[in-house]
Amino acid sequence: MKKAFITGITGQDGSYLAELLLDKGYQVHGLVRRSSTFNTDRLDHVLQDPQTADAKLILHHGDITDGQGITNLVSEIQPDEIYNLAAQSHVRVSFDNPVYTANVTGVGALHVLEAARKLNETKPVRVYQASSSEMYGNVTESPQTETTPFFPQSPYACAKVFAYHQTVNYRNAYDLFAVNGILFNHESPRRGETFVTRKITRAATRIKLGLQDKLFLGNLESQRDWGFAKDYVEGMWLMLQADQAEDFVFATGQPHTIRQFLGFVFGYLDLDWNDYVQIDPRYFRPTEVNLLKGDYSKAKSKLGWEPKTSCQELAELMVDHDLELARNEATKSSLAQQ
Repeated sequence: MKKAFITGITGQDGSYLAELLLDKGYQVHGLVRRSSTFNTDRLDHVLQDPQTADAKLILHHGDITDGQGITNLVSEIQPDEIYNLAAQSHVRVSFDNPVYTANVTGVGALHVLEAARKLNETKPVRVYQASSSEMYGNVTESPQTETTPFFPQSPYACAKVFAYHQTVNYRNAYDLFAVNGILFNHESPRRGETFVTRKITRAATRIKLGLQDKLFLGNLESQRDWGFAKDYVEGMWLMLQADQAEDFVFATGQPHTIRQFLGFVFGYLDLDWNDYVQIDPRYFRPTEVNLLKGDYSKAKSKLGWEPKTSCQELAELMVDHDLELARNEATKSSLAQQ
């Protein structure tokens, strides 16, 4: 039985990746930050499954900023594969907390690489680093490929660029199988509610049921290459099964503006978003990334990977999920008033 260690397992990507690896027969170990409340909501359905609980899915308390702790944990688990998905991943928040973002997203990745380097001296291990399309920033060419120069426009993107280059450095310096997956924006019903796509689908479904009146947003003209997270975690796994350690872009190649995404979401609910959306300057970034469009041809050619879900299909998938949440909320509100 192969062993995998996932940092950030409680996040959107981590939960989908855990499901994928468990389906493939792995024993999955995950890093979870200790807190005063449970933060395993995205994994609860797996943890409660007797087929995967206990023996196949094992959670460890720890923190990506604790280098020695990560090294000790990797030495204990002895994984065949490590997926570093842990990060402070909200771009807007990174402007408010740049040092914290650098420690978690940048230096945290270095802690994982160093732990893997030490393990690799006695046992082969392969490492996946979650890189981001935000590294391209103020893009110099479109679409963006594995060779497009980085021009980061946020503390988050700068931290990801640091982690990217450290991954390449460890690959070259220590003969470690370490790779970067440069993932363009990927969403799902498990996306955090502070991210714009989920913010939109949650608000639209609540508006549909009369639970909310308005949705406040920033720049509606930003274009993003949105895909489905469940499609993208398959690419992560494929990268670590390859014969050669290489970096890959994962994208759809079809960018859409936030305005278009609003149209998909509200249109699916038979609403006109213009009646409900208001622009709030608080949601504009100090420096904006206007267009991200990925070229996944290398992943298609070498890994056989390609996206399966269009942006409109993704939007409708998220709306269906959030409409159920809104209905439950409406029911509870109605009962409380009785």
